[in-house]
Amino acid sequence: MHSKRLLVALVVLPLFYLYTMYLPPPFFFLLLLAVAFLALTEFSAMYRLDAALKYASLLLGSAIFSVSFFAPEYFSDAIMASAMAIIVLRLLLKKDPASSLSGLAPAVIGLLYIPGLLAFQGQLRQIGPEWILFLYGTVWTADSAAYYMGKGIGKRKLYREVSPNKTVAGAVGSVLGGAAGALALCMLLVPRLEVLPAIFIGIMVGIISIIGDLVESMFKRDAGVKDSGTIIPGHGGILDKIDGSLFAGPFLYWIVKGLV
Repeated sequence: MHSKRLLVALVVLPLFYLYTMYLPPPFFFLLLLAVAFLALTEFSAMYRLDAALKYASLLLGSAIFSVSFFAPEYFSDAIMASAMAIIVLRLLLKKDPASSLSGLAPAVIGLLYIPGLLAFQGQLRQIGPEWILFLYGTVWTADSAAYYMGKGIGKRKLYREVSPNKTVAGAVGSVLGGAAGALALCMLLVPRLEVLPAIFIGIMVGIISIIGDLVESMFKRDAGVKDSGTIIPGHGGILDKIDGSLFAGPFLYWIVKGLV
């Protein structure tokens, strides 16, 4: 497992750096659109959505993300219109009202949870590609520190009911790793960001990454699955890999938007 994680990191990280830094914003949009599509596919499979709701969710999720990138002023309108479309589709396709709310919830929540949150990363890329690298680098160092500290000295469980493997030591590692990663990336990528704000952002990203991880664990336990998918060797599914950045992305965007 460890060797697979390391191999994927050695291959993906340099390619991600080159792709993000040297290609125009529309290419990053296409990458995020593909990630959103795959993650929504995994989420739909986790909750065994009806075929009609699944394909409608994929189509509307792609539309939401496209609007967020090309016409961000209509982003909230796109989300509301998509939620309405999903609800009306359920009304028209299935006459039996039983379990209508429980059947609709995964489709609607999926739109908010995946393309809705990923859209902030598209806006962050518009500010500057270095912020995307800062985001993922900080989340990655937070996750790595949490993993190794949790494995090494983790005893006390953080939230047993949602994620039995998460420990308090791992959570501390996430905070420390986020702070260290943000400080290093600040000097490498965004030297205009001062040291104390960088450390604060790193600490917050470490905390928010844990929350994002726990949220996805909550969904997986509710759906009765261990991983969201198997597309990435040693890492699980796409959703397993982006759970922390889904929540950290909006936070960093709001911070950076206030700085520029």
